[in-house]
Amino acid sequence: MLRFEGHMVLVASIRLRIVAPKWPQTPSKLDILFPYVKENVKEYLQTHWEEEECQQDVSLLRKQAEEDSHLDGAVPIPAASGSGADDPRWMIQAVVDNVYWQMSLDRKTTALKQLQGHMWRAAFKAGHMKAEFFEDVVPAVRKWREAGMKVYVYSSGSVEAQKLLFGHSTEGDILELVDGHFDTKIGHKVESESYRKIASSIGCSTNNILFLTDVSREAGAAEEADVHVAVVVRPGNAGLTDDEKTHFSLITSFSELCLPSSA
Repeated sequence: MLRFEGHMVLVASIRLRIVAPKWPQTPSKLDILFPYVKENVKEYLQTHWEEEECQQDVSLLRKQAEEDSHLDGAVPIPAASGSGADDPRWMIQAVVDNVYWQMSLDRKTTALKQLQGHMWRAAFKAGHMKAEFFEDVVPAVRKWREAGMKVYVYSSGSVEAQKLLFGHSTEGDILELVDGHFDTKIGHKVESESYRKIASSIGCSTNNILFLTDVSREAGAAEEADVHVAVVVRPGNAGLTDDEKTHFSLITSFSELCLPSSA
């Protein structure tokens, strides 16, 4: 058991899988979410084409396409004539081709991420996908909350995406278990200043926080900010060096944490 005497738990390691009838089950949310976009983007655009949000997404993608026009293989998105006589089928196909091109290059443009986020939101709300956490996660977090601990999530995924996952899990809406969410808008997870900003935001000292992560560079950055750290070892995680295994406290399950009020 790993004993912690503080009162705040900051979690970056809640690795999960997305459960979706059409896709094989995998340990990583990315293994399903991005193929889902490629498979469904045309149908999504056809369904939502007349909606304001969808047109905003298309406008942002068109602007990005204009900025990309000098790149080899860039796929243009024609401007609408404004007369209402445009055939949406050709416009939709141009958007689909542009999305495929961007995704083939693993691009992270704001325009692409915005459309992807809206597609995932629609899929979760329709029940086409649900988040499934490791079986020890939700019971442990419930226990921590019942003991008076505060629990926050810090992820490279946007706050909106985090809330989608917690709000549409195989155990229902578990957003109530999380006191707050942080993403890289507050800073990158490998920068120690990010943890100082989080501590300031939630109103506590850094040494009153336990940070759970499965990435050694994140663990090192948090330690530099005087945050307590435990590295979570899960199947499929990147391996640790012998020095890292010796230096960091390691756990394989959230149930291995012994917190002050729940001891």
